[in-house]
Amino acid sequence: MVQWAGLIEPGATVLDVAAGSGRHTYFFADRGHMVTAVDRDVGRLGPAVNVEIVQADLEGDGCWPFGERRFGAVVVTNYLHRPLIQRLLDAVAAGGVLLYETFMVGNERFGRPSRPEHLLRDGELLDCVRGRFSVTAYEARPISMPQMAMVQRIAARRF
Repeated sequence: MVQWAGLIEPGATVLDVAAGSGRHTYFFADRGHMVTAVDRDVGRLGPAVNVEIVQADLEGDGCWPFGERRFGAVVVTNYLHRPLIQRLLDAVAAGGVLLYETFMVGNERFGRPSRPEHLLRDGELLDCVRGRFSVTAYEARPISMPQMAMVQRIAARRF
């Protein structure tokens, strides 16, 4: 995320999906972005300047709390719920940026997640953005930090 943060226009709004403890939320807020952090459990998120916290179970039926709202960037890390992908892509404003990184097939060798519904298939992120986004960077590879894992990463700008 840090490597591609510069793709996001100064002052653009950022949606941090499955924000967890807010590592990316606070990183982008410190860069001057208004950040909306959404998670089903917001207990690890504290109030901060430029941060809106939204508690929502995005996997619940009809539980998209943002309506037609668009963001200058959508950031997703270590989270995959395929029925939500279209909404995430739609939430990126024209000219906005998608930064997405999560586990892929092959990660089962290293531990969790290991179930196919939680692992991207080879090239799946590329397939998702094809025809709607210009891909700046894409990787599908093993990483060793913070622990061994197989991941896909994409940085892409919406047409």
